[in-house]
Amino acid sequence: MTRFLLIRHATNDTVGKRLTGRTPGVSLNEEGQAQAQKLAERLASLPVTAVYSSPLERAVETAEPIARLLHLENTVREDFMEINFGEWTNSAFQDLEKQPQFQRFNSFRSGTRIPGGELMLEAQARIITGLEKLCVQHPQETVAVVSHADLIKAAVAYYAGIHLDMFQRLEISPASVSVIEIYDETARILLVNDTGGIKI
Repeated sequence: MTRFLLIRHATNDTVGKRLTGRTPGVSLNEEGQAQAQKLAERLASLPVTAVYSSPLERAVETAEPIARLLHLENTVREDFMEINFGEWTNSAFQDLEKQPQFQRFNSFRSGTRIPGGELMLEAQARIITGLEKLCVQHPQETVAVVSHADLIKAAVAYYAGIHLDMFQRLEISPASVSVIEIYDETARILLVNDTGGIKI
């Protein structure tokens, strides 16, 4: 068994406004930096033995305080990279929401390819492959993985048996933690979207 803490990066100035995707140079804002530090303090007492992250700045900047407090190194892995949003990268959500292809992407996520980008099934396979590799490297350990909302939703959906077309029912907030244990023969979801306090 390997226990994974799946962590969404902390907030930045584009969250909820633009589909940042793989745009380089998007860093945590002041609120996000505070979230990352608070998150690190919340995780400091857990038996985390390794920290991995997406290569994008906002994920690395979230992972580094965790690794530092735990006296570990953050290891960047492409498996946990944001979805390739192709032609939609860095577009404003208010513009995307008018496009029929984007509407289909949100209602038929499993079968709608992003123009010039990934199919959600490909992104899901990518993160699951990455997690399964880490199961081999870290048996009987707790591993922190800092990634992106849709990737974490895809992983939770996969291990919960939720179809990708319904994964929008899952909420993954900035700086949230979701916990999954992966065994040889099964998986258990222990926690989803924990931010350290209930906000409704």
